[in-house]
This record gives sequence, structure tokens and C-alpha cells, in this order.
Amino acid sequence: MLSLFTRRTRAAKFYLSFFILIVSGAAGFNKCIAQNVTLYTPYTRISVPPGESINYDIDVINKGKSVSNAAIAVTGLPKSWIYTLKSGGWTVNQVSVLPNDKKTLSLQLQVPLQVNKGAYNFAVSAKGLGRLPLTVVVSKQGTYKSEFTSAQPNMEGAANSSFTYTATLRNGTGADQVYALNSNVPPGWNVVFKADYKQVSSVNVEANKTKDITIEVDPPDETPAGSYKVPVMAATNSTSAELGLDMVITGSYGLQLTTPTGLLSTKTTAGDEKRVDLTIRNTGTAALKNISLQAASPSNWEVKFEPLKIENLEPGDTTKISATVKADKKAIAGDYVVSLEAKTAEVSSKADFRVTVETSLLSGWLGLLIILLALGSVYYLFRKYGRR
Repeated sequence: MLSLFTRRTRAAKFYLSFFILIVSGAAGFNKCIAQNVTLYTPYTRISVPPGESINYDIDVINKGKSVSNAAIAVTGLPKSWIYTLKSGGWTVNQVSVLPNDKKTLSLQLQVPLQVNKGAYNFAVSAKGLGRLPLTVVVSKQGTYKSEFTSAQPNMEGAANSSFTYTATLRNGTGADQVYALNSNVPPGWNVVFKADYKQVSSVNVEANKTKDITIEVDPPDETPAGSYKVPVMAATNSTSAELGLDMVITGSYGLQLTTPTGLLSTKTTAGDEKRVDLTIRNTGTAALKNISLQAASPSNWEVKFEPLKIENLEPGDTTKISATVKADKKAIAGDYVVSLEAKTAEVSSKADFRVTVETSLLSGWLGLLIILLALGSVYYLFRKYGRR
């Protein structure tokens, strides 16, 4: 009886060892197959912003000596992430690879707009054969809204100048949007929007795309010096964004060059000098610095100013200067134009003077004397030779 039990025990041990040997052999065979299939892509960790589309080229490499059928799957992605897996232009979930050959898969992955910042791990696997771990690092916190931004939202200048801002409108939604552009400014202010070098009142921005917009702000010339904020908006029925532009107005620049009486004409004679009294008035709201004076006159004429430069002129103030105009000594009688100009780096003013050159009194008397002498000579000759 004991001998029968012993024989049965030994038989059970034999069958158990045989079963373990078969299972181990099968596992080793599967491991060998798995080692013969490799999934490869050069970029396994990529950093992108929210809403970005990523394209992977993944090679399924068969190093074995027989055809390998690989069931392909993407695992570990959050539900809101969308992907497509294609090969040869077709969406695939299984590929067959010849011995010592490879097949290339194209994986297109769409990162959502509304996503948290951080690292996301997933994998592309050939079921039972190989696994390719991948990581996408979302570089910033995602949103699902519109954004209106400017790299330089503040400027400084005179009231009678135009302020030009460059802004970017981002459509952070999942659909194309048509944004109406407008601003809230006081009466008399003018705001112009431009896109693609054209003046516009609205722009079309594709989903998860941006559009560059130029904003030109023209305040009234009489705007007092100070700090101002210009709000501009881009809005649709479902989303909107606002951008605050800062503006520092230093005042307006205005300059007037004239005479105390307003008369812009004078008389002189050839070769003589004529002094002309002038007034320069600051008609703006900002001080004017380093006002220089210059003239454009006929050839061989001379114009001298006294003083040559005005260092400072406060708003509303007037200063007097003089210009000495010397006509060419060979100038013939008639009207001439002398252009006088006062200018600064910001503004200038011109005054065109009509200068009438007249015949001098001495020249007139000399001419009359010559005429009388000629008449006397004719009369003398007539009396002397007329009787013969």
C-alpha cells in the first residue's frame, strides 16, 4: 500500500515538473518574440503649450526571422486628449512587419486648450510584443478663453502726435471666432484698428490661433499733459478680451513765426540791408527747447538773425527776434521771396516774406541827369547845324 502511494506521488511530481517546463518554455518563447519587436521614435519627451498639435513618427521594427503581426494601441492618455494613428494614409490599429523590416506609424496628438500645467505620461504599445513610453510636458496652465495682449502697452508723446501700439489677439477657444474691435475713449479721440495692413472693425481668428493687430490712437491736439488709459476690446457672442493701453501726454507742440503787425512784406534797394522785426510764439501746451532759425533766399542775398537760437520758450510765451536781409547789389527792381523758418525737433513754422527791390534815389537822379544831358546835346546840335 505504501509502495502504491509512493509511485503516485512520484508520478504527480513528474507531471508537475513537466507542466512547469512547458509554461516556462512558452514564456521564454513569448519573451523571445517580444525582444524581436522594437518601437522607436527619437523624441520621447516633448514640451509644448496648451492647444498644440504634436506629430510622432514611430517605427515598428521586426528583428526576428518571421513575420510579426503587431496590434498597436495608445494607452495612458487622459480622456480629453485626442489622437489619430495612421500608416500609409490609413487609420490603423494593427500592422504586419516582414522579417528584418520596419513599418512607420504616424501618431498625431492634440493637446487640449483647457489643461493643467505639468508632465503627462502615456505609451504606444504593440500588444504582447513591445512598449514605447512617451512624455508630454505642458509648459503653462491652459485656458479656454480669448486673450488681447501687447508687448509695449505704454507710450509717451505729444498730444498732436499719433500713438501706435502693436497687439496680439489670441483665440483660445475650440472654434473659429469673428471678433468685433472697439474702444471706449472720450469724444474727440480717434482709435483705428489695422490687420494685415488694412483698416478693420473686426477680424476672423481661427481656433487656437493668433492675429497681429495694429492700434493707432490719435488724441485731440489740445489734450492737457497727463496720464491716460485707453481701453480696447475684442468681442464675439461667446467670448471677449480687453486690453488697457497706457498713454502719457507731455503736451502739444505749436510754433508760430510772424511779425508784430502780421505784415509779411518789406522794401529795399539793391545791395542795401533791411531789418525785419519778427515774433515767435509757443502756441502749444509743452515747452519748446532749442529753437533754431534759418532762411532760404535768392542767390547772393544774405539773411542774418539776432539771436541765432532760442534756448527755451514756455507755453503761451512770445519772444522777439530780428532778421537782417541784404539784397544782391546786382538785383534788379522787382519782387523777391525770402523764406524764414523757426524749428525745433518736434515742430516748425515758416513765414514767406515778399521783398520788393526798388531803384535807389541816387540812381534815379543819375538816370534823370543822363536823360537831360542827352536832350541838351540834341538841342545844341539842332541849333548849331539846323540853320545851314
